[in-house]
Amino acid sequence: MQLNETEPTREPLLAICLFAAFADGDKSDEERGHIESLASELGGGDVSAVSRRILMGRLSMDAAVAELKTRDERMLAYEMARAVCEANGSISVDEQAFLDDLRTKLALGVADAKTLDDEVDSVALAPLDAGEPASAVADSNGMILRYSILNGALELLPETLATMAILPLQMKMVWRIGKSHGFELDRSSIKEFLATAGIGFGSQVIEGFARKLIGGFGKKLGGKLVGRIANEATGSAFSFASTYAIGQLAVKYYAGGRKFGGSEMKALYTPLVQEAGQLHTKYLPDIQQRAKTLDVTSILNLVRGKAAV
Repeated sequence: MQLNETEPTREPLLAICLFAAFADGDKSDEERGHIESLASELGGGDVSAVSRRILMGRLSMDAAVAELKTRDERMLAYEMARAVCEANGSISVDEQAFLDDLRTKLALGVADAKTLDDEVDSVALAPLDAGEPASAVADSNGMILRYSILNGALELLPETLATMAILPLQMKMVWRIGKSHGFELDRSSIKEFLATAGIGFGSQVIEGFARKLIGGFGKKLGGKLVGRIANEATGSAFSFASTYAIGQLAVKYYAGGRKFGGSEMKALYTPLVQEAGQLHTKYLPDIQQRAKTLDVTSILNLVRGKAAV
């Protein structure tokens, strides 16, 4: 079974993702700006409507939860909310309080929630230094292209896990680039690099989920997510371009001794995204072929460093 334009479940799932994004009162104004601009960027009527209703106080968490009629829908909502909260690699006290409250509202047992927590954690908190050694980055451009094709392929898959894996893989790529230029990076320093470049964490995850919801994101049935793949011209192009631009920016930043300021990095990032957007069409056949090789097990192996990108 899959969601389609006539099914109402899409709206409450979008709403819960947005509520999760704003659960942390410490989120930067810039990150909030990324999230609030999703409606116009995605061009989806449902996204605009949900955003307006939340901002105007006309849609509450209780109301969104009430529209989720089945256990599978409630499990999916919690999983997506957990992924949004943990997009930056950690969960704040406020976010944990939100998730605890959400679990109660969704009437999920502690064991069910822990299963989903562990699933999300296995992706979001995967070690950065696992997998191919930094010394293997003899050709940064080739490595960046491989990550870009992989992340573009992940957007063609219906699983929530595929969307969750994109940001950790981007962080792993940056770690490898930094290491190759003599910098010992951790999750915090990579988050700082991405934030300085104006790249949102939660907004990336929400955008991936929103694109799939709009395009016919599937429901979880029997422990599996089924549904049609995301639109090639939207999600795939976005993730390919953002990964490519982040990689090229990381090369410039770390090769240059980390001397760029925020305004310089943002000025460099925009044209890199535009360049990558033009490359996406060229590499779309490779992206489609890569998608055919991916499943839940292979995605986990890639994130955990048990398989080479």
